[in-house]
Amino acid sequence: MPEYKAPLRDMKFVMQELLDCETHYQKLGYEDASIDMIDAITEEAAKLAEQVFAPINQIGDEQGCTWTDGVVTTPDGFKDAYQQYVQGGWPTLSSPVEFGGQGLPSSLSVAISELMIGANHSLAMYPGLSHGASATIEAHGTDEQKQRYLPKLVEGSWMGTMCLTEPHCGTDLGMLRSKAEPNEDGSYSITGTKIFISAGDHDLSENIIHIVIARIPGSPNGTKGISLFAVPKFSINGDGSVGDRNGVHCGSIEHKMGINGNATCVINFDNAKGYLLGEVNRGLNCMFTFMNAARIGVANEGVSAAEAAFQGALAYAKDRLQMRSLSGPKNPDGPADPIIVHPDVRRMLLTQKSIAEGGRTLLAYLAQLVDYGHSDADEATKQIAETKLALLTPIAKAFLSELGFEATSHGVQVFGGHGFIKEWGMEQFMRDTKISCIYEGTTGIQALDLLGRKVLGTRGEIIKPFSAEVGQFCADSMAMPEMGQFVQPLMSYSKEWGELIEAIGKKAMANPDEVGGASVDFLMFSGYLTLGYFWAKSAKLALEKLAAGTEEKSFYEAKVKTAQFYFQRMLPRAKGHAACLINGVDSMMALESEDFIF
Repeated sequence: MPEYKAPLRDMKFVMQELLDCETHYQKLGYEDASIDMIDAITEEAAKLAEQVFAPINQIGDEQGCTWTDGVVTTPDGFKDAYQQYVQGGWPTLSSPVEFGGQGLPSSLSVAISELMIGANHSLAMYPGLSHGASATIEAHGTDEQKQRYLPKLVEGSWMGTMCLTEPHCGTDLGMLRSKAEPNEDGSYSITGTKIFISAGDHDLSENIIHIVIARIPGSPNGTKGISLFAVPKFSINGDGSVGDRNGVHCGSIEHKMGINGNATCVINFDNAKGYLLGEVNRGLNCMFTFMNAARIGVANEGVSAAEAAFQGALAYAKDRLQMRSLSGPKNPDGPADPIIVHPDVRRMLLTQKSIAEGGRTLLAYLAQLVDYGHSDADEATKQIAETKLALLTPIAKAFLSELGFEATSHGVQVFGGHGFIKEWGMEQFMRDTKISCIYEGTTGIQALDLLGRKVLGTRGEIIKPFSAEVGQFCADSMAMPEMGQFVQPLMSYSKEWGELIEAIGKKAMANPDEVGGASVDFLMFSGYLTLGYFWAKSAKLALEKLAAGTEEKSFYEAKVKTAQFYFQRMLPRAKGHAACLINGVDSMMALESEDFIF
């Protein structure tokens, strides 16, 4: 298994230098979030990731979770690692002070999460889901519910899940059959079966709070009749202690392609006592608090996978000797040259590097937008942040998960035949990461939401704040001759972005299927453009650092050269997506369903 090393230097570049997180935090009232504190926190998190989470990553994959008579046991070392995570106070980092949290910015937690996911994807998912459950209860629970659940969830002694999918319905949640019968005491009896529940049952915490959607009898059909409930695995006594077992049981765990160390469960609710969160029939609206947080978390999975795969591939490429360089021997005293000298290996490594570092920047930017919603910033600032977040969240989730999976594929390929062998660990990254393209709405669902509901649904208004930011950056960068190689393409692609929206809108007026046919290509075009913006920003800062004189010349030169690679070898992919989009949906729909034969 490749040795995971926390990418602290690049995180510092992104958070502190490029996005100026210290000024950002001070402006929003996070006075304790100084550079010294940020460095101390990330360095301690790096130790936990490298020394505790990473060493049991392959063990988790090999052993998986076990289910015996309804009891789920996690792999060796997971329980102890999670206890160290809790004892270090990591679940409390960005949680509210009033419930036992440290009250630090949400964006800092996102950065820490990358380290944990990169070190051990399966293990990191357990607390990741708890953060989403906590955020949902904080946003929609009553004061009594917050006091009942949040202190334990925040400290990590209890954990949470998201229970949406049922055997007969995945994305189409309006088809759910789970019922919530009102009880005389104001609670509800929840009955139904949920599947694919990540971290649905385990031995890491003393209780699990399931966030469940169900339909109250008499409610409307479809999504308009969905309500949301908190359903504890064990009942909670008046003093807050854990009581008797609720009617919640794990029927089985899935045997999966990857993330074997995380228990993906079938959860059966048999007259389980649950408590309404938010208003009746507003459950799906409330659930979006969880889902939007989870979508940023899944984008983080893509970035983390790209980083881990890059680290493994880079170390191997420097060590593995195969063939001679086409331009002459680079290791004349050895039997062959290291494979890192070969252009195609460089192509794969730089693809991984550009995805990991560009994706990290996009994610950090999104996390800062989330900070505005947790602060006392003025309403105009919040509104702009929320608009950008609404646009970029589906792009980040789908684009970064797709590119993260691509990066893991390159990791296997760099290793050649050894990459296909389990003991090297590279194929695990690929298996673990594929689920990220499916979680929290597949790439196709994210694309349809982006193009249909958000872009065309607002007549393009949603892109204006972010598009204006990109335009302002280009205008401000024109004075630097070295930036022409980045600014000119960025301006051209930005212009084309607007033209594509107009073209799809016209096509859709004649044939609504054009939206579905164009959506994924539009999302991928948007993703390449967005990452291009952040690579251009990174290149500009690196050029400024080099011009001013720096002791880290190689680091900043690498930033510029990777940006050049992205603009020359990655961004042009967007042209292919634009061509597919313009070609329309006719070829997709021409074949009748009965004519799909084999």
